Amino acid sequence: MTFAATVLTLYPAMFPGPLGVSLAGRALGEGRWSLDAVNIRDFATDRHRSVDDTPAGGGAGMVLRADVVAAALDSVGGRRPVLAMTPRGRPLTQARVRDLAGGPGAIVLCGRFEGFDERLFDARAIEEASIGDYVLSGGEMGALVLLDACVRLLPGVMGAASSGVDESFESGLLEYPHYTRPQMWEGREIPQVLRSGDHAKIAAWRKHRAEVDTRLRRPDLWERHVGVRVGSPSGARRHEDDA
Repeated sequence: MTFAATVLTLYPAMFPGPLGVSLAGRALGEGRWSLDAVNIRDFATDRHRSVDDTPAGGGAGMVLRADVVAAALDSVGGRRPVLAMTPRGRPLTQARVRDLAGGPGAIVLCGRFEGFDERLFDARAIEEASIGDYVLSGGEMGALVLLDACVRLLPGVMGAASSGVDESFESGLLEYPHYTRPQMWEGREIPQVLRSGDHAKIAAWRKHRAEVDTRLRRPDLWERHVGVRVGSPSGARRHEDDA
């Protein structure tokens, strides 16, 4: 089964963009996945090819029209999940990416201006997704991020199957730090344990560093990880610790 991606955008020339090079580009050329960019403006009905209008109730900016975007979406069809890239969406996670990569593909809506007419989400089954707590000029960059994250997990895309397993977020932790030659660089040496050849000690060191780095850098991830590990909600742990 080929992972089929369709992007609905006002700027189809942005695709494949970076998805046309490196691992994703090679996999695209090999037919491991497909990409189709659809211009939303092609579904406008007036002579000006309007896709947006002023916000109801007043305010700055413009809003993408539900009728035009829905017509573009309906033209694609199929049973693939539909995701709209918007800062109001649920944060994208590695778990969700893995689910998408294991399916038939995805249809990705790229927002622009002040976003979509809310009625679009009432009328169609659309998952709102965000790649972070910041605002971009449009959803295209988010779509590139989403698709890159999915494509690298497809069978045969990465050189070693284990490359997609032992890394940040797959186990609920940040990945442990990496080192390579030269052994000494600017007075800084590779940790001795990594040069010991003792695989059990190396595994223990990596696990410890992953836990320490997650706790210090991403306390939100650490809290969830600890809660899952002990089988109780993180909020309950906080309450017990404060008692």
